[in-house]
Amino acid sequence: MALLTGAPAPTTTILVVDDEPMVREVVARYLELDGHAVVEAADGDAGLEWLASNRVDLVVLDVMLPGTDGLAILRHLREQGDTPVILLTARTEEVDRVVGLEMGADDYVVKPFSAREVAARVRTVLRRSASVAPGPSSGQVVEHGTLRIDLGSRTVEANGVPVALTVKEFDLLALLAGSPRQVFSRRQLLEQVWDSAPEFQDPATVTVHVGRLRQKLEQDPDHPSSIVTVWGVGYRFEP
Repeated sequence: MALLTGAPAPTTTILVVDDEPMVREVVARYLELDGHAVVEAADGDAGLEWLASNRVDLVVLDVMLPGTDGLAILRHLREQGDTPVILLTARTEEVDRVVGLEMGADDYVVKPFSAREVAARVRTVLRRSASVAPGPSSGQVVEHGTLRIDLGSRTVEANGVPVALTVKEFDLLALLAGSPRQVFSRRQLLEQVWDSAPEFQDPATVTVHVGRLRQKLEQDPDHPSSIVTVWGVGYRFEP
């Protein structure tokens, strides 16, 4: 595991955990060109060891790793906080992708992939983690009944109780709740929340994130009253 230096005075640190040296090298090179400091770990145990004593702004994480696997690392990160995570998965690992999203991954990229695409996803996730969600202007508070969304502080309360959301969960909720009763297709949500087109992203990503929001916000997630499915089209927020 080595610290790679690229652009001068990087302000963000990204941990890349993958057991394939070529993948780490290429991804790290593209991320460095974007001005990030990059740390590489060749297995899950090395990644966890580095995370135990260092701060990181984002983790690019392979699911299938020797030692501690990627999903175990993701679980550890979610127990500690909301550090953004982008998963790297093989095309045959659909179950792992869905499980990873349900566990709180912010995005995923399917192998074989373009390192440029990974770098673009990293830029998107970091930008959204450091800024307000799409929709209403910065500093505005969106309120619907007992739900309160503060776009400036990126915090959510339901019935006066704080609700912990990942970056993408917050962005998705802010977009839907910021335009109540407007129906958004999965394609529109991918483009506006993930900055991605369906050819680079599985529409199931939206479905999984909607499901997680319902688990956290709906009184009866199996029969949602706020985040409503419009069959054959997409989703809308019902105030």
